[in-house]
Amino acid sequence: MAVTLYSVSSEAGLKQLDEYLLTRSYITGYQASKDDLTVHAAFTKPPSSAYVNVTRWYNHIEALLRISGVSGDGCGVTIEGSAPAEAIATPPAADTKASVAEDDDDDDVDLFGEETEEEKEAAEERAAAMKASGKKKESGKSSVLLDVKPWDDETDMKKLEEAVKSVEMEGLTWGASKLVPVGYGIKKLQIMMTIVDDLVSIDTLIEERLTVEPINEYVQSCDIVAFNKICKLGSQLFCPFHTSVYMIYTLRMERVRVGFF
Repeated sequence: MAVTLYSVSSEAGLKQLDEYLLTRSYITGYQASKDDLTVHAAFTKPPSSAYVNVTRWYNHIEALLRISGVSGDGCGVTIEGSAPAEAIATPPAADTKASVAEDDDDDDVDLFGEETEEEKEAAEERAAAMKASGKKKESGKSSVLLDVKPWDDETDMKKLEEAVKSVEMEGLTWGASKLVPVGYGIKKLQIMMTIVDDLVSIDTLIEERLTVEPINEYVQSCDIVAFNKICKLGSQLFCPFHTSVYMIYTLRMERVRVGFF
C-alpha cells in the first residue's frame, strides 16, 4: 500500500516523518527501496539532529548510496506539497483513525495506526487459554536462521549480539551465532533460534522487539535466511516432504523457495 507523507521542507512534515520512522528502518518494507530514494531526494539539506529517527534513516540511506546503492522497488510513496495547518499538532491516535476512515481518497495509509483493542484482547485470550490448558501436547517448533545487520562498521558487534540475546519471550530459545563479513569492514550477526510456533511470531519479534528502542541503537535491520519446520513422529525427527528438503522463507513470507542438499 502506498504511503503519503507531507513535505519534508516543513516542520510538520519532518515531525510526521520522524514519528513514522520511530518503528521502521525504511519508508516501506524491510529493505531500502525506490521509496527511500524518493523521500531522500526531497531533502535539500541533511535534516536537523532534533529529528532523531529521520537523521538515523537519512544517514543510513546516504551510506547505502555510497557503498552498494538501492535496488528495491518499494510499495509507492507520495510527498504532498505542504502539510495542512491542523496537522502541525499531533492528533490523538483515535482521532487520526477516524479521519482516515472518513477521507480514504486523501490518505493511502494510516501512519499512526496501531493494533486494535479487539486484536490485543483476542491475542491475550489465546495465550491465556493455552496456559490454562492442562494438556501436555507439544506445539510445533521451527528452527530459524536470522541475519542481524548493524548500521555501519563502527557499530559494536559484541553489544549488538548482547542486545539481541537480551530479548526473552516464552517459546524463544537463542542458539549459536557468528559474525559474517559483508564488505567495507562491515560484519553482520548470523544467529540461530528455535521457536514454538504457537507462542512466537517472527514478524512480531523483528518489528516489535529487535528493531525498536533501545536495540535499534545497534540493529539496523533483520533478514530471515532460513525457516525450517521441526516435526516429530514418535521419537524421530521427521519432515513430511523428505529429509533432504528444506524451505527458505523471505522476511515478509511472500514466497517460499524449496531447495535440495
